[in-house]
Amino acid sequence: MKLFAQKDAEEFLKSGATEFRYNRDTRLTPGAKDVFSEAGIKVVFDVEAAVSAPSAPASSAGKPDDQKLFNSPEAERIKREICDIGRRIWAREYCDGNGGNISARIGPDRFIITPTGVSKGYMTPEMMSMVDIKGTQLAGTWKRSSEFTTHAAIYETTPEAVSVCHAHPCHAGAFAIKELQPPARLIPELEVFVGTVAVAGYQTPGSPEIAASIRPLAPKHQSIIMGCHGVICWGKSVEDAYFKMEITDAYCRTVILAQALPGAASIPCEKLGDLLNMKKGMGLPDNRFDLKNAELCEVDPWDQMCGQHGCSTPVTPFNPMPAPQSGADVEALVQKLTDEIIANLNK
Repeated sequence: MKLFAQKDAEEFLKSGATEFRYNRDTRLTPGAKDVFSEAGIKVVFDVEAAVSAPSAPASSAGKPDDQKLFNSPEAERIKREICDIGRRIWAREYCDGNGGNISARIGPDRFIITPTGVSKGYMTPEMMSMVDIKGTQLAGTWKRSSEFTTHAAIYETTPEAVSVCHAHPCHAGAFAIKELQPPARLIPELEVFVGTVAVAGYQTPGSPEIAASIRPLAPKHQSIIMGCHGVICWGKSVEDAYFKMEITDAYCRTVILAQALPGAASIPCEKLGDLLNMKKGMGLPDNRFDLKNAELCEVDPWDQMCGQHGCSTPVTPFNPMPAPQSGADVEALVQKLTDEIIANLNK
């Protein structure tokens, strides 16, 4: 049995956690209980709990400087913002169960990340953890998301990335299970605020392979569809990364709906340059700034989606009764209906 003494309790307080869970293999000394009582820490006996905190990894203690950074006002602001965006993702049905994850850069090699196994709609700041670029957990008592390695592929290759957001929105997810790139030149908002959406082929979530597939795409694309998995976006703030996600899914939804309608309009090539100039003026990145009009419009968006015959199919009106072909047919039909009415009245 392990003794959890006063010194251990004082060290635990530095994590910023508000709850201490322990199992039958741990015994709290009176001094440790006093420390927790004075600090207002909730002490919970849980047979299944790991010692010290829920799912706390051995490396979570971190260095004093890491603990100070993790509990700093700036880190607390980021934690609250991540929780707010998590609720918005959940409310828009962008993630089911405990799906999705959000992270944000807090230092040159330090990142706040959401916990594993928790619904994005019910996160609290105390559930966040801090990791380095390798994913080593340095602070926080809840185990970090297993998909941080994918986030790290973006942070390592894209210095402008301050935050990364991954979720499973249904309409962009429809493109994901087809591993299909959404066509460009259809809605100005995507062109200005997101740019072209890239597609990465399927790899196991959280694996080195999926991080490798994202690595070459991130510097040129702020929104990446992950084959059979969802969407990952980066931005210059937590909210900005989420905005890319929301715009991407709204675009995919509109494209899916538009496929059922006749016609094939798109933004004219000569007008697309105006949108890119607007984007450049706002300081937003795009890999198409140096392309000419012919290069920007090399592929027709609807040919890309549906082939040369378009997406819509002719609508055949439903008519349960064939239309009369001549005056004699009309007279015969009227006589038949009259006979049936008279026969019913005589019954």
